[in-house]
Amino acid sequence: MKAMIFAAGLGTRLGNLTKEKPKALVEINGKTLLENSINYLRMYDISDVIINVHHFADKIISFLEANNNFGMNITISDERNALLETGGGLKKVAKYFAAEDSFVVYNVDILTDLNLFDLINIHNKTSALASLAVRQRDTSRYLLFNNKMILHGWKNIKTNEIKIARNTTAQLSPYAFSGIHVISTDIFRLFTETGKFSIIESYLRLATKYNINGFDHSRGHWFDLGKVGNIAEAEREFPFIIDEEF
Repeated sequence: MKAMIFAAGLGTRLGNLTKEKPKALVEINGKTLLENSINYLRMYDISDVIINVHHFADKIISFLEANNNFGMNITISDERNALLETGGGLKKVAKYFAAEDSFVVYNVDILTDLNLFDLINIHNKTSALASLAVRQRDTSRYLLFNNKMILHGWKNIKTNEIKIARNTTAQLSPYAFSGIHVISTDIFRLFTETGKFSIIESYLRLATKYNINGFDHSRGHWFDLGKVGNIAEAEREFPFIIDEEF
C-alpha cells in the first residue's frame, strides 16, 4: 500500500517556529515531524510515499536528500506555485495511486499511537469510499456519525453552522477528525471539485451516496503538533520517538 503525507501547509499556528523553516521540519524530541511521519508509516509496512510541498519546499527536499529518503521510496508533489489544500493536493497526485485499490493519507503535524493496521483492515472489510480516524476530543468542528459510524454531516460549534449530507431520524454523534484516512482510489473519478479545495467538503458531498466511515480511536494517544503549546505537551506525555525500533 502507498501513502501520502500532507506537508504543504504554511504552519501559521506555530508562529516563529515556521518563520525560517516549514512545519514539517519542526522538531519534537529531537526529530522532525516529517521524519516521525515517515517512520510511523514504515512501521506499518508502507515504503512508497508521496509528499506535497509548498512552504520552504526546497528545505524539505534537501532534508530528504540528505537523509537518503530514510530508506523509503519518496516522490514529491510540488505545490510551490499554488497551495491546493487537502482535496486539491490529493487530486493532483491521482496518477501516483493509479495501480492501487486504496491508500493512506497522513497529516505531517500529528503524532499518534493509532494502530494503522486496524484502520486499514476495517476499511478493507467494508465497502466504504473512505475510512477516517476520529476521536472524542474538544475542537470547534466535528464530523457527525450515526451509530454505525457512517458519516452524515458536519458541525461548527462556534458558528452553529451545520451541514447534513444524509438525512436520518437517528441521533448523530460528533467526532473530531484525526488527520488519518484510508481512501479507495474510486474517489478520484468522483471528484467534481477543481483547483484548491478541502477533502472534507468532498466527503460531505459524496456521503449522500457513498459510505464514509469513522474509526474511533479515542482510547489511544493523539497530538496536534500544529500548535506551539501542543509540542511541549506531546514531549511530556508521549516522549518516545517513533522509529524503526517500534
